[in-house]
Amino acid sequence: MSSTTAGILFIGSLVIALVAVHRPLGDYMYRVFTSTRHLRAERGLYRLIGVNPAAEQKWSAYARSVLAFSLISVLFLYAFQRLQGHLLLNLGFKGVPDHIAWNTAISFTTNTNWQAYSGESTMGHLVQMSGLAVQNFVSAAVGIAVAMAVVRGFARKKTEELGNFWVDLVRGCVRILVPIAIVAAIVLIAGGAVQNFADPHTAHTIAGGTQPITGGPVASQEAIKELGTNGGGFYNANSAHPFENPTAWTNWIEIFLILVISFSLPRTFGRMVGDKRQGYAIVAVMATLAIVSIAVVNGAQLAHHGTVPTAVGAATEGTEARFGVPNSATFAASTTLTSTGAVDSFHDSYTSLGGAVLLINMMLGEVAPGGVGSGLYGMLILAVITVFVAGLMVGRTPEYLGKKIGAREMKFASMYFLVTPAIVLVGTAIAVAMPGQRAGMLNTGPHGLSEVLYAFTSAANNNGSAFAGITVNTPWYDTALGLAMVFGRFLPIIFALALAGSLARQSPTPVSEGTLPTYRPLFVAMVAGVTLILVGLTFFPALALGPLAEGIHQ
Repeated sequence: MSSTTAGILFIGSLVIALVAVHRPLGDYMYRVFTSTRHLRAERGLYRLIGVNPAAEQKWSAYARSVLAFSLISVLFLYAFQRLQGHLLLNLGFKGVPDHIAWNTAISFTTNTNWQAYSGESTMGHLVQMSGLAVQNFVSAAVGIAVAMAVVRGFARKKTEELGNFWVDLVRGCVRILVPIAIVAAIVLIAGGAVQNFADPHTAHTIAGGTQPITGGPVASQEAIKELGTNGGGFYNANSAHPFENPTAWTNWIEIFLILVISFSLPRTFGRMVGDKRQGYAIVAVMATLAIVSIAVVNGAQLAHHGTVPTAVGAATEGTEARFGVPNSATFAASTTLTSTGAVDSFHDSYTSLGGAVLLINMMLGEVAPGGVGSGLYGMLILAVITVFVAGLMVGRTPEYLGKKIGAREMKFASMYFLVTPAIVLVGTAIAVAMPGQRAGMLNTGPHGLSEVLYAFTSAANNNGSAFAGITVNTPWYDTALGLAMVFGRFLPIIFALALAGSLARQSPTPVSEGTLPTYRPLFVAMVAGVTLILVGLTFFPALALGPLAEGIHQ
């Protein structure tokens, strides 16, 4: 069987599995967030944090809760890292330097999980388990909670209440992320992922030789890392390391975990707004963009025109031999289409076109299907922009799901869309304008620019992957990228919640002959087209100077 055929079967089986799970998982999450019953464990958590689960919040109170919880998480994780040398299971590692601790605390709290360090030589078991892995759960749950609040804004009428953040957060962890992660961890352990407390300084005999081997609670952290679409990893090699991703079939499992919740949430959305067709339309847009991206990345890696790739049949540099080019390219597309950031190949070694597509995946706002929760509310805001554009074309007041999209709503939607590109482009411009920061680029010319552009795109979109040809473990980059993560995470959340609050206060608008049907293929094509056009207009100059110029030069 050729590698191309194997790659097609690999992708086809993923599509079949995601389609099979879409309905039952989406319906389950609908029941989770609409149920009035609280589990005993949940009631205990509410009493512990002093929350009345029956009380609902306005959008402003919901946003303050998100910010307060995230601030406490940052402070705790920062202190945890700084005090590591005095904690149990530190493996002999000292406290993490201040600029790395700041960057890492921000990174994991914002669901970015960007790592400017090598995990196996910096973090002890306790910080990995009780600090970073916990944030893998709760930061993902924050994204789901915000998505549910935004959906309630579309579903509710004549109210200012969008739910209770603390209830949504707890249910997202207790009923969704933790149970699935437990099952996934057992599967990964069966596949060979390590789950122990081995000391990295202890010598073990392997294949007749003696070398240090690091163990650790890898399988459980890997499961939630992929499920919560988080980047980062126990080892610097990430999912290319055999302890994190042992075989080709565990590679398939990890890609499935990356995509499964985000592709199922549109079903939850359709159920909550009372029209399943709306959910199918949203997931159709996501699937269309995802399939095109995966196909182009695979094509760019399998049929590149370079001398060496032509000789060997594919662009194999930076690819893990256990997985091959198609499986690695599919992983790379999936991890940048979502906010995962985990990698099983070296993105910096991708072809110019392949690397450009990975950049564009993040520049889309990671909405195909995007991060856990963030992909759904990002796509809904793009749908709002689309109906506004359609309204301008036909001269009618734009409406979406019975809600009028006026000046106030468009201001929030526009700010949501514009804030992340502003962070990316301004951050990149400052970095390449400073001689000291340009010195951190491994390459000069277009590829060097691409490395910096990729770093700020990844940080601002809370992805976590990197081209890796750039030295970012410096006080300046740790600070700058940390700020990009903060603003790229929380400003869009505030604008999304403000939009939801504005929509929830409205009375429903009756459907008329002039109402644009938002569940038909025409609307699906319009949303996909608007998404690509907006991103193209915003980022094309930067892409032209970076990966596109590199491709022409080659």
